[in-house]
Amino acid sequence: QVQLVETGGGLVQAGGSLRLSCAANGRIFSGYGMGWFRQAPGKEREFVAAIGWPDGSIYYADSVKGRFTISRDNAKNMMYLQMNSLKPEDTALYYCARRVRTTYYSTGGYDYWGQGTQVTVSS
Repeated sequence: QVQLVETGGGLVQAGGSLRLSCAANGRIFSGYGMGWFRQAPGKEREFVAAIGWPDGSIYYADSVKGRFTISRDNAKNMMYLQMNSLKPEDTALYYCARRVRTTYYSTGGYDYWGQGTQVTVSS
């Protein structure tokens, strides 16, 4: 069964913005930190941002600091990633995931994953 579903991806010009959403099953959302990862063709899946429960520590990859903002709405079992000033190197499949370990920066710290939503930035 699908537990996490990402939406909001698309094709945008460099400098543009997108807002990604992650709709979660409340059973796996409540009480857990969450994170966003991305993977470009031929590359490893990399950490983008993480947020604790219920509104705890927030972490960002150096490559997105100052441009991306992670947030969550616990009443709606939703997580978001606001992406501004997009660059071609941001092009990737973006994944939502549930964190179960303190290693927020590694895929090993997460157990449930969505199917991904594609973000493509052109110039």
